[in-house]
Amino acid sequence: MSVYVDSLFPTPSKCNWRFSHACHIFADNEDELHAFVASIGLRRAWFQNHPRLPHYDMTKTKRLLAVKLGAIEVSARFTGQWMRERQPDPTQNRQSRPV
Repeated sequence: MSVYVDSLFPTPSKCNWRFSHACHIFADNEDELHAFVASIGLRRAWFQNHPRLPHYDMTKTKRLLAVKLGAIEVSARFTGQWMRERQPDPTQNRQSRPV
């Protein structure tokens, strides 16, 4: 299993985030993600259970620590592809209708 951090991006001024930049940390497995972020001092309450990208937001300092401890640096393009690959297949959710 792997833990990933994407690139820092500017946060909107209207955002409820006191830092000028942020990034996401996410993983192939949520249990592994929670364990990893606990090791760098993030609180479980900060988890964002987004349907396409369950993640935590991080500051530049925490990002550097995560990379130092083994998180894999990825691009925004990788993050987008990762989300697309994990989207449920809409054809699998269709119910059969009698003809």
